[in-house]
Amino acid sequence: MHDDPEHPNHPSVDQSDRTVPRNLRQTGDPSIEMLMSTRVRKSPFFHKSFNEEGAWRCTVYNRLYHPRGLVDPEDGGAMREYEALTESVTLWDVAVERQIRVKGPDAEALTNYVVTRDVTSMDPMDGKYVILCNEDGGVLNDPVLLRPEEDEFWFSISDSTLMMWLQGVAVDSGLDVEIDEIDVAPMQIQGPLAEDVMVDVVGDEVSDVPYYGLMEAEIDGCEVLISQTGFSGEKGYEVYVRNAHENAERVWDPVMASVKDHGGMQIAPGHHRRIAAGIMSWGQDLDHETSPFQVNLGYQVPDDKEADYIGKEALEEQQQQIDDGEYPFTHKLVGLKMAGEPIRDYAPDFWLISDPETGEECGYLTSPWWNPDLETNIGMGFVPAEQIQAVTDTPLDDRIYDENLDLEFQVHLPDEYAEESGGPVYATAAKVPFKESVNPSAREQAKLNARKEAGQSD
Repeated sequence: MHDDPEHPNHPSVDQSDRTVPRNLRQTGDPSIEMLMSTRVRKSPFFHKSFNEEGAWRCTVYNRLYHPRGLVDPEDGGAMREYEALTESVTLWDVAVERQIRVKGPDAEALTNYVVTRDVTSMDPMDGKYVILCNEDGGVLNDPVLLRPEEDEFWFSISDSTLMMWLQGVAVDSGLDVEIDEIDVAPMQIQGPLAEDVMVDVVGDEVSDVPYYGLMEAEIDGCEVLISQTGFSGEKGYEVYVRNAHENAERVWDPVMASVKDHGGMQIAPGHHRRIAAGIMSWGQDLDHETSPFQVNLGYQVPDDKEADYIGKEALEEQQQQIDDGEYPFTHKLVGLKMAGEPIRDYAPDFWLISDPETGEECGYLTSPWWNPDLETNIGMGFVPAEQIQAVTDTPLDDRIYDENLDLEFQVHLPDEYAEESGGPVYATAAKVPFKESVNPSAREQAKLNARKEAGQSD
């Protein structure tokens, strides 16, 4: 770590609990052109998204090109996509959620060892949101875990390579499993009319699929696995196309036709809506150096899982420190409501947060966006844990994420969003989720279940 707090790649934000600090230099968007090459894969939906539906920009996610803009800026851009997502129905190309399969007689044992939550209670055709940690308790990935068969699990992964980690754990373990990526590509149907679209393409039985439940079906003669899940906070489903390189377009066409018949469109994954729902994005809001206790995933660390799992010792030690009132990290993620001009697109930098009394840079914003329902800029960001502790008697666990804390900050937005050129905007810590989800988040569900088990009312 560079010793000079004025170094442009290393402002004075304390990142002493990280081995590789985040680059917090504010460089803006250089408007570079994405190079298309064979080093990065094209998804089976690539032609549909870019050549037919007109995606005009992309990023790279899990070494696949990922569409991140369908509506041109002059036609409303990302906020027009938000409108379609919250008012009708949308189709997303999310083949970047690569499917890593663990299969064999010991599939459950291996999966239970790498996942913090207990998966032995999952039945075939169940799904669950999970995290995998390293030995230090850092979050390696936060996938949706699917169990299509008794001896088979699919990790529908976020943006970090997981296959090689699982294969490495299995080496010399003595467990009888096969681990590999499979030719399955998911798409998401998200929005208030998502169920209508799904009924249209697979029939009424899809309405019986519970949240995080699975269903086998066929679309245009192609086998698919359907889950009631998504990344939006709206009603939604994911369709996992089997033998995707052969069948992806045959499944895409009738789904896209139904979406359009219901007044919808293809859009980029709705980061504006997932922020409002408090859903995090791996690599943006957390990474392998982030503890679940820093990002309100403490409920993913059970106190009653007897089986050993990777990271258990470190996480239990962290939990004990928190219970003793000794928070072991410099920063914690909170929700923020911010002044300034509406932020209507992706932030190219981790914008800095400072203390309004001292002016000292003390944190950074990870996921900002304008929310038209609340008529304010919202976001998630890391702020000093000691400042949170100073205004609440609650231990620094998940509960502080659900409270409106008496905390004020300044956020250093680019000039295009700042109220005054070069000046910071006012921000306050805010309750998350900012906007309720159609289905409670996995975190909220876990808390509801915990209250019910404790005999407390909802």
